[in-house]
Amino acid sequence: MSEIETTRHAAGEAAALDVLGTAADWAASGRKLALATVVETWGSAPRPTGSHLVIDEEGNFEGSVSGGCVEGAVIAEAIDVIEAGEPKLLEFGVADETAWRVGLSCGGRIRVYVERLG
Repeated sequence: MSEIETTRHAAGEAAALDVLGTAADWAASGRKLALATVVETWGSAPRPTGSHLVIDEEGNFEGSVSGGCVEGAVIAEAIDVIEAGEPKLLEFGVADETAWRVGLSCGGRIRVYVERLG
């Protein structure tokens, strides 16, 4: 692993620990929670696989699964997951690989798994 890759990996692990620490604190205070996790990316997704977003029943959140691109939609789905108790696999992005051939640099796809905690 290169020095840059090692630094990115360490930063990603630190961010995950921060999010999971927040989740533990929120759970201890009695909040109902969901955890969203990036499980697959394709193209220019800004967050790597394994990135987390924790959401409470009021829509408060910590972390990131897309750098702001789809967080609002993930938060709305997470609130539904908290209420219903059923996990969801969400997919966002360009549905066609030809997007790259025509130069859509912001294209890509991301899959996010959302599950209730506790």
